[in-house]
Amino acid sequence: MLPAAARVRTPAEHRLVARRGRRGAAGPLSVRLLTAEPTGPARAGVVVPKTVGNAVARNRVKRRLRHLLAARIVDLPWGASLVVRADAGAAALSSAALGEHLDTALAAVSRPRPAAAGR
Repeated sequence: MLPAAARVRTPAEHRLVARRGRRGAAGPLSVRLLTAEPTGPARAGVVVPKTVGNAVARNRVKRRLRHLLAARIVDLPWGASLVVRADAGAAALSSAALGEHLDTALAAVSRPRPAAAGR
């Protein structure tokens, strides 16, 4: 599990990451990664809306994602904030499938940005 100190917890923090972070997606997961000044270890948050299912299904998806993030958070840049959003269909996936989608989405936001043409 993710310890409390490694979580993006407040709505203001979630909004900041959602507005300014780089976006990556794979399957029913989308991620936003905000790299900032290295002030502490990387942190992660999970958002699971009602479109995923009832409360039992949403909580199961949240637990699975937090467990998967605990192993991957050490690979994030120091001081980064990550928010993972699950969409409809996430509850039907196994933990292994969620992990594959999460890895793909994290790889998408971790790739260096292409250089702008004409600069």
